[in-house]
Amino acid sequence: MTAITAAMVKELREKTGAGMMDCKQALSETNGDMEAAVDWLRKKGLSKAAKKAGRVAAEGLIGAVLAGTKGVLVEVNSETDFVARNEQFQGLVKMIGQVALKTGADVEKIKAAKVGSATVEVAIADAIATIGENMSLRRAAELSVGNGVVASYLHNSVADGLGKMGVIVALESTGATDELAALGRQIAMHIAAANPSALDAAGLDPEVVRREKDVLADKYRQQGKADNVIEKIVESGLKTYYKEVCLLEQAFIHDTGKSVAQAVKEAEGKVGAPVKVAGFVRYALGEGIEKQESDFAAEVAAASGQNNKPA
Repeated sequence: MTAITAAMVKELREKTGAGMMDCKQALSETNGDMEAAVDWLRKKGLSKAAKKAGRVAAEGLIGAVLAGTKGVLVEVNSETDFVARNEQFQGLVKMIGQVALKTGADVEKIKAAKVGSATVEVAIADAIATIGENMSLRRAAELSVGNGVVASYLHNSVADGLGKMGVIVALESTGATDELAALGRQIAMHIAAANPSALDAAGLDPEVVRREKDVLADKYRQQGKADNVIEKIVESGLKTYYKEVCLLEQAFIHDTGKSVAQAVKEAEGKVGAPVKVAGFVRYALGEGIEKQESDFAAEVAAASGQNNKPA
């Protein structure tokens, strides 16, 4: 039997918004399995959210670089937010984006690529020595189309092509590139705000869909619903779920009376040709990285030797 710690209860509370005792019971019932405990709470109707993104802790910048039918996103992390306002660091992120546009999204290949007489990895090391903070190229992504455009949107932008959140979206079409670029930017803004999990239902992780079905079915089974009724409820619930997490089915933030797919279809008149959303990438700075929490007062006391004084 796994010991249920206060830290585990705290983490589950932050993920779900459920009460402390409910979280403790959920972890006890699921032998400490965090994801199973989230599902247990949802089945009981006690979770306020299906999932909650990990607390964003890392600093730095997201960079986007476009070249017509191709685009890249890079995330370069630093220790503090001050660095994001440093012109040398901003230049470093832009340079890394330009390199990624040529080499592709493989982080190791980007770091090994030459910029002048030195590699990107050496350039990062030089910036660390000059600025005085640890930095790292965390990840990169690329999108391209045969015909059409790759558009972008940077949220909380600090300079051209740099921000705290970045989105690139690829549109396939033989239509007018200026109209495509405008449409692409609107869709990229939507993606930044709505955070879809996939382009459509086919792009979702089958395990995630299975879990969603199980949660829905178990919730209503516990209410005594008949199996044939549960089947219909689950089918309806999945349709609602797809509208929440699939880009093409989401309500378009610029006109919530239509879906993104409908908005794209209507835009084809201005573009002058059919338009297909071929893919998207959304990076939020530091997502999934947890910064170690510390007790600042305790650190100050320790540094001053107060903790060694007799009570």
